[in-house]
Amino acid sequence: MKNLKVLFMGTPEFSVNVLNSLIENCDVVAVISQPDKVVGRKHKIEFSPIKKVAVNNNIKLLQPVKIKDIYEDIKKIDFDIIITCAYGQIIPKKILDLPELGCINVHASLLPELRGGAPIHHAIIDGYKKTGITIMYMDEKMDTGDIIASEEIEITDDMNMGILHDKLSAMGASLLINTLPKIMDNTNFRLKQDDEFATYAKIIKREDEHLDFHKKAREIFNRVRGLYPNPLSFMIVNGEEIKVLECTYEICKTKNISVIDSISKDSINISCDDGIIKITKIKPAGKKEMLVRDYLNGIKKETLIGKEVQ
Repeated sequence: MKNLKVLFMGTPEFSVNVLNSLIENCDVVAVISQPDKVVGRKHKIEFSPIKKVAVNNNIKLLQPVKIKDIYEDIKKIDFDIIITCAYGQIIPKKILDLPELGCINVHASLLPELRGGAPIHHAIIDGYKKTGITIMYMDEKMDTGDIIASEEIEITDDMNMGILHDKLSAMGASLLINTLPKIMDNTNFRLKQDDEFATYAKIIKREDEHLDFHKKAREIFNRVRGLYPNPLSFMIVNGEEIKVLECTYEICKTKNISVIDSISKDSINISCDDGIIKITKIKPAGKKEMLVRDYLNGIKKETLIGKEVQ
């Protein structure tokens, strides 16, 4: 496939495995990524993970604020196919129509389930038993194009978003490389999506990170896993925001919901709708991640018992 000229579009860490695999197997002629971010109080410029790969491999790089604004620049590039993976913008039809072999997207779900920008987070938060990777043709809408190939993975309770992210990233790169030869010779599978079975994975917002202990234990457990390691869930105790990184749960009868029921050596135990959430790892405001056992060594435990969790 070394003669396949690829224009790649992507931005976050999830896309890196895909781009690296394309560099190894194809001729990546250009990369398009989102603009650099300004972060922190010192306004430091931060490159996207995909930009770093492009720069390190001396590949032509474009970073438009809006992809439609560089249509003429894209037309000047000699490529056979556009491949996108978590780029972050809708590609306009006039760009989709440019490549001879079409525009292909690597999406982190089993479409039509979990269309949208946060499919890995929501696969866990929403309680899916399995998810996967879909290779698909792109169209003008979000994640609605024809399916070319897919591969699934079971979601187990020991997986958080970070673990699932890494597994799906590697899976996506492998599935794409195995699928490209069929796309090149026009022997690939092609299936229209059934919109009746579509679900959506909206971008995570601040309010999605807040833990509501009036909900069922399993829902809270899934949300904590689905938001780790980024952006992290949180609760408020005694007016202090505490990020929650890890927890377990026990189904049982409870009296006062959303209250710290008890404290053990290793956990802060909070009552919820149908049980107890046992929080074992946290990040207090202004501090590093720590085990609850270490946190408890530095405070008066009696100040927590019976406190309402907001």
